[in-house]
Formats: sequence, structure tokens, C-alpha cells
Amino acid sequence: MPTNVQSRQANYIVKGVETVVAGRDIQARIFTLAPGEIIPWHSHSEITDYFFVLSGKLIVETRAPDDHHTLGPGDRYQVAAGTPHQTANRDASDCRFLIIQGVGKYDWIKED
Repeated sequence: MPTNVQSRQANYIVKGVETVVAGRDIQARIFTLAPGEIIPWHSHSEITDYFFVLSGKLIVETRAPDDHHTLGPGDRYQVAAGTPHQTANRDASDCRFLIIQGVGKYDWIKED
């Protein structure tokens, strides 16, 4: 798996990203976040993010509604289109999760 992969939006760097499938209106990727890594606040116009934790602990935070979830292996969570969110690994070991994103055109809108 690649190390220190920079996202195509150049807004963050994570330990690893593996594309499982990428189509016109859906994609699935496996992310590896090292301890302390964060995918910063952002939203998507059309797609919903479906998170499935494979190992470690993943923090998913949302705004509007304000919410905070700590997910472990086997846990899942979804963030609807238009909802600002960030994901983080605040644990001492790597976190791996599968994210399925769809259905619709993919975009990444930075949120402050």
C-alpha cells in the first residue's frame, strides 16, 4: 500500500489510499490513516459517504447536525450529501476503513 498519499485535491495527506472501484457515479476506496491524521472539514454536493471500519478507530464528526461518532472494526456510518464532515484517527495505531461514495458526481468542497 502506498505511503503518505496526497489527495487529488491537495488538501491533506494520508498514509494510504487504495481504489477498489471507480465509476462515473460511484467509487469505493480503502483509506489508511496513521495516528493523528485527519481528512479535514469538507462536504459533497451529490454523494453520500458510507464508512465501514476495517481496523483501528475512526472519528467522524459532522456539522448541521453537530455530531461525533467513534467507530471501531465492524462499525459503519453514513454522511449525507451536503453535510460538512471530517474524519480523523486519534488513536495510537493505524485506522483502515472502506468508504463507498455515491450515487452522483464526486466533488470535494472545503469547509472552514
